[in-house]
Amino acid sequence: MNSNTFSTVQKNLEARGYRVQCFSKAEDAVRYLDRTLDGQTIGFGGSMTLEEMGLYEVLAPHNTVYWHQRIPEGQTSQQVRLSANTAPFYISSVNGLAETGEMINIDGNCNRVASIFYGHTKVYLIIGINKLAKDYESALYRARHVAAPRNAQRVGAKTPCAISGDRCYDCQSPDRICRGLSVLWGKPMTGEFEILLIQEELGY
Repeated sequence: MNSNTFSTVQKNLEARGYRVQCFSKAEDAVRYLDRTLDGQTIGFGGSMTLEEMGLYEVLAPHNTVYWHQRIPEGQTSQQVRLSANTAPFYISSVNGLAETGEMINIDGNCNRVASIFYGHTKVYLIIGINKLAKDYESALYRARHVAAPRNAQRVGAKTPCAISGDRCYDCQSPDRICRGLSVLWGKPMTGEFEILLIQEELGY
């Protein structure tokens, strides 16, 4: 992503009501969140972006963080997901971001897409340059045919997309992970939203 494109994306997101922060490296974004969030209760959405950043390990020592990718002993995944969805702060990513400002997510349990939409004091969405697409149609294509097959492979789903790794087959497999699609055309009316754009590839 060149600097002009980066500036255009930021401008288009701000026009849709979001606060936007830009970072050259993921580690800079981690330091920013580490300074900003202290003594808070935070929910994490399922995200390889957050995994690759090591964000949980940085925030958990001085915040209460709920993430079903780190389930404490004695709790279930469902319990952790529910706690994450009721936390005042929520951090996740997206599967596709259009240069025009639309953000797209595909989800299996749909806790992540539901939680991004509503219920938190503030939502942070962390987005690497690989999630960027030219327009809405391209961002939707990326979410369906790039991100979803890679996530299906990651979780070991027995679906056509996981086997082939090339595209979505719109299957009816019981292992299908693309069960819900969300599009943010603009900032929801309630709650704060801050988008962290990073000039590195992160996640799927």
